[in-house]
Amino acid sequence: MDIKRSLVLLFSSYGSFLLAQEKSIDTVYIFDNQMNRVKLFHKVNTITPKDVEKNPTNLSELLRFQSQIYIKENGRGAVSSPSFRGTSAGHTAFVWNGININSNFLGQGDVNNIALFGYDQLEIKAGGGSVLYGSSAIGGSIHLNNNLEFNKGFGASLYSEAASFNTYNNYVKASFSNDKFSFKASGNYSISENDYEVKDKGNTYLNRNGKYHNTTVNIGASYKIASHQTISWQNQMYDGVQHYPIFVENGNKTKYSTQTLRSLIAWDINHNNFANSLKAAYTEDNFQYFGDIDKPKSSGAEGKNYIFKNDFNYFITPKINVNIIGEFQINKGEGYSSGIGNVSRNIGSVSSILRYFTTKDLRFEAGVKKDFVEDITSPVLYSFSGKWHPLSWYNVGLNVSKNFKYPSFNDLYWQPGGNLDLRPETSTNLDMDHEFSTGNFKIVLSPYYMDITDYISWLPTVYGYWSAFNTYKVKLYGLESHLTFTKNFGKHYFTLNAGYTYSKSINQETKKQLMYVPLHKAVGNLDYEYGFIKVFAQGMFNGLTYTTSDEKRSDALDPYFVLNAGIAGTIAKRYTLGFKVNNILNTVYKTVAYYPLPQRNYSLYASINF
Repeated sequence: MDIKRSLVLLFSSYGSFLLAQEKSIDTVYIFDNQMNRVKLFHKVNTITPKDVEKNPTNLSELLRFQSQIYIKENGRGAVSSPSFRGTSAGHTAFVWNGININSNFLGQGDVNNIALFGYDQLEIKAGGGSVLYGSSAIGGSIHLNNNLEFNKGFGASLYSEAASFNTYNNYVKASFSNDKFSFKASGNYSISENDYEVKDKGNTYLNRNGKYHNTTVNIGASYKIASHQTISWQNQMYDGVQHYPIFVENGNKTKYSTQTLRSLIAWDINHNNFANSLKAAYTEDNFQYFGDIDKPKSSGAEGKNYIFKNDFNYFITPKINVNIIGEFQINKGEGYSSGIGNVSRNIGSVSSILRYFTTKDLRFEAGVKKDFVEDITSPVLYSFSGKWHPLSWYNVGLNVSKNFKYPSFNDLYWQPGGNLDLRPETSTNLDMDHEFSTGNFKIVLSPYYMDITDYISWLPTVYGYWSAFNTYKVKLYGLESHLTFTKNFGKHYFTLNAGYTYSKSINQETKKQLMYVPLHKAVGNLDYEYGFIKVFAQGMFNGLTYTTSDEKRSDALDPYFVLNAGIAGTIAKRYTLGFKVNNILNTVYKTVAYYPLPQRNYSLYASINF
């Protein structure tokens, strides 16, 4: 019975629900109710709101310095995309409160047009996850999660930052809850002239026309309609504008504007041996491109999604758990000056997951999923995970899965060039987690292997335009490692989080490394606290990165190391004043050819907690 109790604690949408209690106290409603189950079998890296304050410029900067993901950014604040375990941008799923939010048109997430502030956890899961999170969850998934706490009363916080290049970041949050009702609202406004200079070997790069601004509003509410029933709502609105950098003073100035709306309603039932979560969501993604910032838009699109999802979880016995998930989506889109008219796609899926807990030290999970994508033949997906704790200092986990990515609206309908005969990309993933713990150290070594077939690429045609095709196969393998260390000496507190990744991504036709996949990447974050003073330092090393498909060394991005540091003081546990220096060593570095990121720059910030 102890196993069952601990698992219901993890599986429940309420973070503090205990079967031994008749009434839950200080409970937490979690919108992504699958994440607690995922953590039973997979390593998940959690980034807290306090971690976000170390890299508040945008989501690209945060992921670059606090994760193993390689971020390709066309200049600070501009177009940005992820490479997770050597995959391309379309092989990372962005998941907002359990809902996949990758663009219908691009089939991926634009990192710098996804809000940074307003989440309670930002979680990163490596490896395949299409059985749970759908298309694109091949290299990994990035989870933007909110929760709502009960019995916490009133709380509020304010964060404000002024930084180099006329950059200003402001974030405010307020919440209220009692034993039956919880409410939380937050807002963020970021703006920057972003006119930085980079001097390298006698040349000066000026980030002309690089300004950006964006606004985000998050609102969430939850109400207990009965002792084990909760109805909840989460809503996010985002509005952003990016000006794209130009290389010469009289160059043509362009910009990109985007608006997103995400709204989710959930009805959750939690009893001793079963739980059910019914969700209905509406998401909207609109964008406009301006070929001349002083003229009307040149192109654009509007995308709308209607999503219905039911997640049923039942304990057949205290050791056997079955999870059945059904989902139906209606994806709609309309393009402007792209040849894409009014298009629509219906998507359904059914998945079943069986979990078996033999002992407290050994557990297994097996899942199968079938997607029904209109006009596209989709494969049967599967997953298998096992975790074993044979020794007090050693854990081992094994994960095998088949995953996929179906073609985007641009791949199918863009004119000219769209291809209605495209097949989904599919992958087979295999990875292991070897976790070693001794004293204050924990080391995780994760070798991985995957192959991706029917890779979708845009290639030139004899007709003079580019078109989408299913092309080559890619084999990817490597090693992720993660080290954590915590130590207290009286009032001295030390925390170290560091990671290293080795990535090989080989095009099976050319036998060459894929573009923008560094062989080596390492990150490290060191925190020290004494009394009211906190100090942090973070470093990132990125190895040689090819920017062409033929591994041309002269066009490759050279290795680089970037170091940031900051100090902050907190008075009366409420008032914090801090100072940060980014790129202390004044390193010249690029993540995309021709677009260097800023050299040494500074920021001053203050926060108040009520």
